[in-house]
Amino acid sequence: MAHPALAAGRVAVVTGAASGIGFAAACRFAGLGMRVCLADLPGEALEAAARKVATLTRNGAGDILAVPTNVSRSADLEALKGAIDTHFGETAVLMNNAVTRIGGGAFAPRGNWEQAIGVNLWGVMDGVRTFVPDMIASRRHGLVINVGSKQGITNPPGNTAYNVTKAALKAYTEALQHELRSTPDCRVAAHLLIPGWTTTGNREHKTGAWLPDQVIDFMLAGLARGDFYILCPDDEVTSEMDHKRILWGAMDITENRPPLSRWHADHKEAFAVFERGAAK
Repeated sequence: MAHPALAAGRVAVVTGAASGIGFAAACRFAGLGMRVCLADLPGEALEAAARKVATLTRNGAGDILAVPTNVSRSADLEALKGAIDTHFGETAVLMNNAVTRIGGGAFAPRGNWEQAIGVNLWGVMDGVRTFVPDMIASRRHGLVINVGSKQGITNPPGNTAYNVTKAALKAYTEALQHELRSTPDCRVAAHLLIPGWTTTGNREHKTGAWLPDQVIDFMLAGLARGDFYILCPDDEVTSEMDHKRILWGAMDITENRPPLSRWHADHKEAFAVFERGAAK
């Protein structure tokens, strides 16, 4: 059974909707009979995405709204909500998908960090503060879907700024769901979508990666089950492998190992043995 918020005639808002996972989600919501607002940076990509999604709706362009939005600017998010309230009158699904991968290591320039945090974290938190109070007040079923990353859980070396924002987003979404379920008469739930290796944007599709449509298929099945953590595998990394990697990272603390021991030369062999072992 589909989640009751994913009903024909209700409204889905997707940030970062011009391409990739956001665009795939917008298409799928439209195919369910929902009215859809696509939010992304201004330009032809957003306009072209809106035209494509309109072909999937019951009423064509009348069921679609495209709003140029920089989610790192709270004023843009307020304007986005105002446009949706005027055009559609409500929001049932808020999918915070917009992302930037700019950043770098621990010593990356402050501007890179500010951009990463502004989009990947403040963009989500401001989106929730802007939309969710009215979603709760409506007393109707609603969904907040925050798009996280496995890098925010296992923290692989490389793009530290990105990892930090996604780790913070995980913590924030966990706390958000706790507050929502503790709020009387609230029918809004939060979920954390955690994609695997996915071909997005204009990147060349490589063997082993999933396509955005596969991520959305997995997401909808997870929402129907009521899963909070929607942890996607791909064609290279199985769910069992993901579970092992996450457990190993947590055990760095309980076993008093060096941080990120999965990538530490002294622990490389032990991790390989652990990953090959049977899942618990």
